[in-house]
Amino acid sequence: MGPLLAVGYKKALGLDDVPDLDHADSVAGLLPSFKTNLEAQAGDGSGPKFTAFKLTKALVRTVWWHIAVTALYALIYNLATYVGPYLIDSLVQYLNGDERYASKGKLLVVTFIVAKVFECLSQRHWFFRLQQAGIRARSALVSVVYQKGLSLSSTSRQSRTSGEMINIISVDADRVGLFSWYMHDLWLVPLQVGMALFILYSTLGVASLAALGATIVVMLANVPPMKMQEKFQQKLMDCKDVRMKATSEILRNMRILKLQGWEMKFLSKIIDLRTTETSWLKKYLYTSTAATFVFWGAPTFVAVVTFGACMLLGIPLESGKTKVSLDRIASFLCLEELPTD
Repeated sequence: MGPLLAVGYKKALGLDDVPDLDHADSVAGLLPSFKTNLEAQAGDGSGPKFTAFKLTKALVRTVWWHIAVTALYALIYNLATYVGPYLIDSLVQYLNGDERYASKGKLLVVTFIVAKVFECLSQRHWFFRLQQAGIRARSALVSVVYQKGLSLSSTSRQSRTSGEMINIISVDADRVGLFSWYMHDLWLVPLQVGMALFILYSTLGVASLAALGATIVVMLANVPPMKMQEKFQQKLMDCKDVRMKATSEILRNMRILKLQGWEMKFLSKIIDLRTTETSWLKKYLYTSTAATFVFWGAPTFVAVVTFGACMLLGIPLESGKTKVSLDRIASFLCLEELPTD
């Protein structure tokens, strides 16, 4: 983008100034590979010609390189992220003058800096490649759906409305593309929980079991909102299909509607359909809000349970364990002072 911005600073940009899209990111470069993988899955002779599983396998084979690279970046990022929490106690002991760490100060500082550099770089490349994989998956799906729509038979056109096809392209394909953000969660979440519990156990001992219990509770609390979200999303998509079908039919027959003076009658029908769709959208967003609340409240809940367990078990909470120094400040403020005279 640097050279493009430099040219734009000097003059108004023209189409010739904008670089072409990478061939691998364009539909022309992407679609042949995806169709080859899709046809290979469709022709394997097992079960129906196309299923969600076969479609998934075709998508994975098309963007497998991005999946492998983002998995590596995700692993580096998560390992680098846990370096700080793992070494924070050693750093505090060094700052407190512990002789065991007297010669390790510079090494600790360098380790923190290197870990942060790896964390930042891997995260940015991880996110970029995830977005690129999602865009490629979405483009491939939109292309094959569009081509399929052009070659449907008369019978198939009667069973699938134009509204459904529009929603498949504008909503469903987009959701599949957005899934790229979460495709590594299946193995990342256990890894993250495992590393966090390891660090907690090495620092807090038995109290880490309370953190494990709190984490399990948070995971279970996410299940009902997720199931409700899935149900409400299906209802919402069904309402979208009905509304798009009605809208398309009204637009196609607008001449008859105007001739008969039925505009307001059919407008009220569309408004009723939109009202039903809005009600399901509200329910979907409410459950989404509940899931988001659980997600963002989880760290605080786990911390409260963990440190509460430490207090009940009599485990000392030093600044290296919690990074909370209020007790040290309070004890300092309680020291004897000089007489005011």
